[in-house]
Amino acid sequence: MQPRRWGLCVGFAAALAAAGAVRGAPSAPAAAAPCIARNATCSPADLLQDLFARVQTQGLFADSKTFADAVPRQSPAAILAEYHAARPATRQALADFVREHFKIPAAATPPPIRPKSALPLRAHIAALWPHLIRKPTPPARFSSRLPFPFTYVVPGGRFREIYYWDTYFTLLGLSDGDHSAVVQSMVAGFADLIHRYGHVPNGTRTYYLSRSQPPFFYRMVALLNPQDPAAAYARYLPALRQEYAYWMKGADDLKPNHASRNVVMLADGAVLNRYWDSRDTPRDESYREDVALARQSGRPRAQLYRDLRAAAESGWDFSSRWLADGRNLSTIETTAIVPVDLNSLLYGLERAIADGCARHNDATCARNFSQLAARRKVAMNKYLWMASADAYFDYDWRHAHSMRRLSAATLYPLFVGAADATQAAAVAQAVRSRLLAPGGLVTTRVRTGQQWDSPYGWAPLQWIAVCGLNAYGDRQLAGQIARRWLRTVEIVYRAQGKLVEKYDVEMPGPGGGGEYPLQDGFGWTNGVTAALLDLGYGDAQAGSSNNEGLAQRHLQHAGTVH
Repeated sequence: MQPRRWGLCVGFAAALAAAGAVRGAPSAPAAAAPCIARNATCSPADLLQDLFARVQTQGLFADSKTFADAVPRQSPAAILAEYHAARPATRQALADFVREHFKIPAAATPPPIRPKSALPLRAHIAALWPHLIRKPTPPARFSSRLPFPFTYVVPGGRFREIYYWDTYFTLLGLSDGDHSAVVQSMVAGFADLIHRYGHVPNGTRTYYLSRSQPPFFYRMVALLNPQDPAAAYARYLPALRQEYAYWMKGADDLKPNHASRNVVMLADGAVLNRYWDSRDTPRDESYREDVALARQSGRPRAQLYRDLRAAAESGWDFSSRWLADGRNLSTIETTAIVPVDLNSLLYGLERAIADGCARHNDATCARNFSQLAARRKVAMNKYLWMASADAYFDYDWRHAHSMRRLSAATLYPLFVGAADATQAAAVAQAVRSRLLAPGGLVTTRVRTGQQWDSPYGWAPLQWIAVCGLNAYGDRQLAGQIARRWLRTVEIVYRAQGKLVEKYDVEMPGPGGGGEYPLQDGFGWTNGVTAALLDLGYGDAQAGSSNNEGLAQRHLQHAGTVH
């Protein structure tokens, strides 16, 4: 166990120490896709038009993502012309046409499943990495995959490409030892994505370019130098500033009670952020599901599609957090909500840029971004903090009221050092009494059938909680969450020989819900579990020594709250 491991929580440590509707497949060729006219990168839905819509809505593939990832054997324009000439009339004829003209991705090969008497959990995770790490290869011609000329790691299962916020949590398990070069490679690769596209896409597919995901890039950068994150921020300052500009685009032209892209100006002129997507069409990777929901909802389709896409940007797709009635997906209103997690991360990004600028001796930049962070913190306290409920809540900016739905997102201000001691203690009590489950931290208390609700728990949220609570001295609750989570992971591993994407933490076992079957692998579960074990939270059965004092000693280096 190495002293630098608590540096993985850097961000709290560094912060504290620093003080268009789709109505069915057209029967004739559509006009050229707008992205072609703009000379922009097109998604499969843009390029294949009515063929894409028909294949997806007829359900030729059980998973809508399969066709979005299929590789055309010739140019999409030529395939489309052949489709319009052939006009396959039956489902079988359509299937035959698709098999002839596309290379369909093979089903994912799951990582090895261990028998009950096999490796300890930590050793099993170490053995999984070679199955998830990929060497760079250029995308096949006409593929939806984006170039990424760096060694990288994928989540696993149906997720064959890089995903933005997954990567930070996955890298937690790779930052020491034999795989530290992978961390360096991926950080460089993400900086390259920002340089090429102006932001980190949701994932490395053309159909993900219209949105990003929670901005954890600065936390990934900090992993390069946990003992001196400001030095790492200084090295990647251009990419950090470019990403920040993406999230803040449109802020200068806002008026009170209006929003543009990812920014919202509230009644008093304060500016906070929301999740958003530049498209208002069905998601390529969930096309059939989105079209079906639009038909059932009776809502204007363009707004529904944008709200679904915005929820995908949040990473919490889907959750009661985004639902107007708190229950039904058809009432989704993500773009109406100012979320706690996003604004906390942007506060952290502002602080990181300020620290990087200071290291460059750019006093003006450091002062400007420190002021931006301070203003955001004031706005978060006004709109997202509710003292009467002892928690941070999302805010409905269109109707000017707090959502008052407790979720694990309430811990994000602790994770980035934006809470004061009183707020942190109150949040800890709310979490202890309402979100602490037998198997770890539950995402919400609401059962909707969505995967980001009860009874499910997710590795990233356990890490946010453990780091955030430790930052404010509540090592007892942090330890409870960590150990309960590790026991849940261990239970499933011992029973099934694998790690999975999410877990049931109410009755500890594999998770459920969502638009697709439970995935094995799994990148962020591996990363967080490995990091928690290495911090001493495991027991002998889980494959790590039990050294509770280790974390406390490393946290002595944390300073005061901003």
